[in-house]
Amino acid sequence: MGRKTAASSAKSKEKRMQRKEEQNRISQAMAVVAQANKLEDPLQPFPVFRKFNKNGLEAELFAKKSTNLDEFIKEWSFNLTKKNMQLKYEQCSWGWCDSKKREELFDEAAWFDIDEGQEVLYCYELQLDPSYQRKGLGKFMMQVLELVAFKNSMKKVVLTVLKNNQSSKFFKALNYELDESSPIDDEEESYPYEILSKINKRLVPHQSPMKVNSHHCCSGHDHHH
Repeated sequence: MGRKTAASSAKSKEKRMQRKEEQNRISQAMAVVAQANKLEDPLQPFPVFRKFNKNGLEAELFAKKSTNLDEFIKEWSFNLTKKNMQLKYEQCSWGWCDSKKREELFDEAAWFDIDEGQEVLYCYELQLDPSYQRKGLGKFMMQVLELVAFKNSMKKVVLTVLKNNQSSKFFKALNYELDESSPIDDEEESYPYEILSKINKRLVPHQSPMKVNSHHCCSGHDHHH
């Protein structure tokens, strides 16, 4: 009887320690994200990466929170997203809703975030006008995004792509892999999207990108190229 009590006590103590370690880990992650979210201009440390000039295309990058965007830019970005994505949404179970997409695009929390308990930079959208695609700008923008994420100690860059969007191959070509939180189709349900990520190898040990069948809800994370 005494041995059982001692074993039970040891297990209980181990569980308490595990809970405490998890709480500490989450607290540390929240502190890292909070610090990153204080940045006014995440591109400030990378002046050389502000400008793109290649394949006859010149562009300058700016980083602004949605609350600091003027209405013209907001309307332009919404219309571009709608032009690129509406049909793809309508061809899957999500459907398209103007008001919902506006809310997602201009979410005040769309900066750095905690996702599945980890510090991440979640790429909400990467939209280019078709006339500017296939010139290297999208790849350049993703590389800058990764620089920003890893400079600010994010564990990974995460994004969601529709399976019917052929442009998802673009991200896989940039070494984005199926994230462990991406849901797996089964006999009961099939999902129109998958979640991709690229880990910060400096902070995250090598791991299999796909470990569990996690039903990750991404109603607020419709992020596509």
